Amino acid sequence: MKWSVKRAEQSVQTDGYAPAALQTLDGEQDEAKKRALDLKVSIHRALLDKINLSALEQMPREQIRTEITEIIGEILMQRQEPLNRTERSALIDDVLDELLGLGPLEPLLQDDSITDILVNGPDIVFVERNGLLERAQTEFQNDKHLMRIIQKIVSAVGRRIDESSPFVDARLADGSRVNAIVSPLAVDGSLLSIRKFAKKRIGIDRLIELGSVPEPMAHVLRAVVASRRNVLISGGTGSGKTTLLNAMSSYIDPRERIVTIEDSAELQLQQEHVARLETRPPNVEGKGEVTQRELVKNALRMRPDRIIVGEVRAGEAFDMLQAMNTGHDGSMTTVHANTPRDALSRLEQMIGMSGIDMPPRSARAQIASAINVVVQVGRLADGRRRVLSLSELTGMEGETITMQEIYRYKITGRDENNNVIGRFEATGIRPKFHGDALSAGINLQPELFRPDFEMGS
Repeated sequence: MKWSVKRAEQSVQTDGYAPAALQTLDGEQDEAKKRALDLKVSIHRALLDKINLSALEQMPREQIRTEITEIIGEILMQRQEPLNRTERSALIDDVLDELLGLGPLEPLLQDDSITDILVNGPDIVFVERNGLLERAQTEFQNDKHLMRIIQKIVSAVGRRIDESSPFVDARLADGSRVNAIVSPLAVDGSLLSIRKFAKKRIGIDRLIELGSVPEPMAHVLRAVVASRRNVLISGGTGSGKTTLLNAMSSYIDPRERIVTIEDSAELQLQQEHVARLETRPPNVEGKGEVTQRELVKNALRMRPDRIIVGEVRAGEAFDMLQAMNTGHDGSMTTVHANTPRDALSRLEQMIGMSGIDMPPRSARAQIASAINVVVQVGRLADGRRRVLSLSELTGMEGETITMQEIYRYKITGRDENNNVIGRFEATGIRPKFHGDALSAGINLQPELFRPDFEMGS
């Protein structure tokens, strides 16, 4: 099957476009690099005049590659451009990435060792590997090219970004988290951040293997979920809150109905009976917005056994606490905070953001009654992620929420490679949910909570 020579009715802008080029280490090759970029621009434009773009969605990638290879070969012959097999293959890959994917970002998205992609304008791209940032040899032709890729991402999930709405949260098809901010807020070119989701779901077993959670603590986390304790996962940006939430959700009984609520759908729950809800931003006229708070209220009418909110940021925290206090035991959410105590303070502030005039003591009483367990996660200085603390709320004493720490991660120093040295340890306190876990069929042995119990590093 040959491509139709009639150009599709769908129009594609090409001004300023060029697929990604490998950065050269030798400054003397800059001119050759520019010629290569110009060649790719002209070939891409020629392709757009020859192929029917509307047919792309109906064809497998390998068939498209075969057809494009023939057309590129004809174009190169007409232009008398000598390219060896490696250069021609790279050119075809660039064109395919631009037509079918996200252009220069595609190789980074396919690299499983990369967890974050950070674009600081068209010429500067950083990636995170093993918790550490490094410069990537990837670039866009100019800011127009970068903006076109951003538009392609956000339009796929019904969002928009322009001068009147210059920043947006979105997601890729695989659930990877995307944030973009453009001119006039971005001074030196459009900014794009992608938090990649692993293609293979990360469960508790994988977290144990990575050393993020010791096996004894994982057994206790299983008991927390099975005994339907309400859980708050706290941590900083990139600390692994959503990953841990996904992993802990695997312990939920598959017979239970779960409703998830998120700003941008990222959770990858492993149960079958999951109802996923996602907020909606306002349209061009500033209407039609649906907030997390409205979705939490609606979720209460959906007969959920558990409600999972991806992250509480504002007034929805009050409605989430109300749900936890009115029969939806075993619900979970995350919050940005540096310590378990800070997490509770943030929840108290969010209750104030709900517009409800509630005395501080009443707000704290709501929190103490709703939340049973706070799990603090963090990213260490060497990039590794760890569960830093597992604490249980025990009630109120006067104006203060009382809390007891069950496990903690104690940092003892650095090794010769500047890696953090530490170990998990029990505090010796036996949790109040021990009895609830036993009722759920999980027996937590007393030695799990002894300070001298070997937890691992």
